[in-house]
Amino acid sequence: MRWLLDRFRAHPWVTDLPLYAWFVFLAPTGSSPVPKAVLLVPYLFLVPLLWRRRHPEIVAVLIVAGVTAQYATEIWAYDRGRGELAMAVALYTLVRAGNRRFGALIAVWIVALDIAWGLGWGVTTDQGAGLAIVVTLPLHVAAWALGEFFRARQRLSAEETSKAELAASEQEARARAAVAEERTRIARELHDVLAHSVSVIVVNAEGAKLMRDKDPDVVDRTLDTIGKAGRDALAELRRLLEVLHAGEAARSPQPTVAELRDLVAQVSASGREVDLQVTGDAEGLPPSAALQTYRIVQESLTNMLKHAPGDASGQVEIDFGHEGHRRNVRIEVTNTGGTEPVAPRLPSSGRGIAGMTQRVEMFHGSLDTGPTHDGGYRVAARLVVEAG
Repeated sequence: MRWLLDRFRAHPWVTDLPLYAWFVFLAPTGSSPVPKAVLLVPYLFLVPLLWRRRHPEIVAVLIVAGVTAQYATEIWAYDRGRGELAMAVALYTLVRAGNRRFGALIAVWIVALDIAWGLGWGVTTDQGAGLAIVVTLPLHVAAWALGEFFRARQRLSAEETSKAELAASEQEARARAAVAEERTRIARELHDVLAHSVSVIVVNAEGAKLMRDKDPDVVDRTLDTIGKAGRDALAELRRLLEVLHAGEAARSPQPTVAELRDLVAQVSASGREVDLQVTGDAEGLPPSAALQTYRIVQESLTNMLKHAPGDASGQVEIDFGHEGHRRNVRIEVTNTGGTEPVAPRLPSSGRGIAGMTQRVEMFHGSLDTGPTHDGGYRVAARLVVEAG
């Protein structure tokens, strides 16, 4: 079943085939005799509908203008059904595309046409305004409602996908941090062992040179000590290589400040409006500081997706300062309170703020978090970057 839905999403025109078939075989709704030449006119509405997803505004104008011309020339009297259906489809497409303002203008135009038809302006039928209100108005209200419904579903799906991707990225970042911490610990241990082993080797080698003509037994014992120290050092080195030779080098590079725009664009694609403002000079910023800047912004946006209402918007402001002996990198991420209900939350480790605190402490900085006056949330971080 899922593969079928995925196929429909990849080829949306397939789902339009039943609509087009209904449009073609819909019986004329007018009561007057239908001239054969005039009968073909309503089918012309099919042509712009084929491009309704790519150019919803242009298609809507063409459809409503065509119906207006049909109405003014009294062709409307022969077949109102296809014109009404075409306008409803155009209105639905506009609303689903998120263009409510333009959709409202088209809706007013449609209602005006229906009322004018119902009042008998230029129409030669015996049907009145009551039918226009009872039949056509609910059709367009339903088209608007369906557009809103599927728009909300599309937005929710995109938001959930973005949440899952950011959560996976966050989890991978924590895993990498754990690996990096373990590697640092192993490196410290190895340094201690190698420093000791090499010191033993050097000292005993110098002593063996002094004793080689005086006491061969001492030289033999000294060489045994040197051999053992060397074997111990090789064993520790082999252990380190086994730990580090797990494919870590094949991983993609850590994100940098240059990828912040991609991060913000990813969140914006889910339906949350996020604005990024960058000032200062990022040149010369140490990779570690660039990584912490990226992670703080990522964690803040992840929390916005997890906890803020569906219509909340975000603002990311970063000031890298200027290259010098000491620079302050300032990061501020805020989101509005919104009015829509919060979507079902993803499981959270509860360590988001704690993780950001650890990141700023690495650079002797500060972190300030808390709610804003409009019901949103604010994260302000400062990193103190010392030169070389």
